[in-house]
Amino acid sequence: MTQPAWLRGPVQGIPTLLQPVAHALIDADEDVQKFVPSLSVEQLALRPAGVASVAYHVTHAIGSLDRLFTYARGEALDEGQLAVLAAEKKFDAGGATGPQLAAQFAAAVARAHTQLRATQESELQLTRSVGRAKLPASTLGLLVHAAEHTARHVGQMVTTAKMVSKGP
Repeated sequence: MTQPAWLRGPVQGIPTLLQPVAHALIDADEDVQKFVPSLSVEQLALRPAGVASVAYHVTHAIGSLDRLFTYARGEALDEGQLAVLAAEKKFDAGGATGPQLAAQFAAAVARAHTQLRATQESELQLTRSVGRAKLPASTLGLLVHAAEHTARHVGQMVTTAKMVSKGP
């Protein structure tokens, strides 16, 4: 059995204080790669007992990771990101297949790791503005929240994936 990411040692090039963020995203990606590629488009969209679909959890995790990391850079969301946010509320992946959705998630994690590598420890305490209300948060707070939010949605996705892969 493979050890969880945090027991495999540091992720190269990522500052020490950001290692837990990097490890959580690796764990999330490994779960997505394990469960999503084998699901059909229909299974990805199923909502057993009215819960959110696998596709929703994965697409929302991708979008929220991008948005939270944008705020962590001290930037506002652009029109494309706002459009993605609106599309997430449709609870589907726009017809993406399991392998496509898993690849999109892996790419989002790779982008996040690139940003983590570029983040200086001196930036972690900087105040960043979040959302239209420009609520205050620190760079570190945003990055940690992005990791835990991603982990929560991927955990929900795993449960739903197990339910839909078993059939009715």
